[in-house]
Amino acid sequence: MLVATILAASCGVGNTKSQPTAAQAGANLKAHILKLLDKVSARGPRITDPGGKDIPCGAGKVKRTFAATALDNAEQTTPRSLNEMMLGTLSGFADYRLTGPGGPDFNVVSEGTKTSLHLNSSKHGEYSVSGETACLSRS
Repeated sequence: MLVATILAASCGVGNTKSQPTAAQAGANLKAHILKLLDKVSARGPRITDPGGKDIPCGAGKVKRTFAATALDNAEQTTPRSLNEMMLGTLSGFADYRLTGPGGPDFNVVSEGTKTSLHLNSSKHGEYSVSGETACLSRS
């Protein structure tokens, strides 16, 4: 009986999965963006939004942001191709799903980490990605 109780507790039976705090989701957001730029072999990542600040979004909840750019090894790569490379690479290490039809850029969301990314390269040879967390509690 004790073993069954321990197994049920460890498997989450009767427990609801708790949501991350804004700080936890913000840390995931930053890690995903930097890992994405690393995985596409981007050069010289530059943080364009360091995030780390609570942004009020109603009902006592807050969100966090983060953004970065980096250079591609081929200066002539089109923005659409850069965004497609990031989209394909992202699926190899994180659980994001595409939202909307996509155009020259893409929006993706991760329900598990409560984060969303905007793959928004707009210059030849320069990756650009920004993101934000869902509205979450501070603690």
